[in-house]
Amino acid sequence: MALGRWALAAGAAAWAGYGWGAQCALPLLAVRRGSPGRRQIALTFDDGPDPKATPRLLRLLATRDVRATFFLIGERAARHPEIVRAMVAEGHEIGNHTWHHRNAWFLGPAATAGEILAGARILTAITGVEPTLYRPPWGIVNVAALKTARRVGFTTVLWSMQPEGLRPQSSVEQLRYCARRLHDGAILDLHDAPGLPGAAERVLGLMAPLLDLLADRGYTAVPVGTLLASS
Repeated sequence: MALGRWALAAGAAAWAGYGWGAQCALPLLAVRRGSPGRRQIALTFDDGPDPKATPRLLRLLATRDVRATFFLIGERAARHPEIVRAMVAEGHEIGNHTWHHRNAWFLGPAATAGEILAGARILTAITGVEPTLYRPPWGIVNVAALKTARRVGFTTVLWSMQPEGLRPQSSVEQLRYCARRLHDGAILDLHDAPGLPGAAERVLGLMAPLLDLLADRGYTAVPVGTLLASS
């Protein structure tokens, strides 16, 4: 009985290190913002492509001559390769958001590596360019995720601003959040596909006033790669 309890405790400790330990190390290994002083920020969009919302977002960005970074879910990209190609043709940057958008704390090493590598493979197959940026779903990682990203050479990208988190926020609420927290070198985490119900519609409602806010405050929106190259 005592041996069984010891084994259970040892297993729990090992799993905590695998998940929570990696999470604690993540701030030291991931990028959250660019350097200040250049009046640049990066708009990033997760969870797409969405066949309804993403083309509308692309048209809106095109009218303002804005380039962004899209962290795409592999299986969605596989269903809508034409949208991914349109992103690239219009000068946007593509990042890897894994294949299925699964929580890394519930994945073993092989499944974790498979999620990351499958997401990268489909984006490479569609665009002809290997992605260099990786954003873990929900910003959650485990040891295998960190090791895989390092081995492949991905830059792990988080964010310094998230207008809509785990609770739905209206477009107006998100704009207020951005007005309060906007800063030089910010990386904004937005969503152009329904992780939360209605998230894409709320972002579409946010974009025009957000771009106005950026212009009023003298900020230029650039892809993450450009923001980091300027740092």
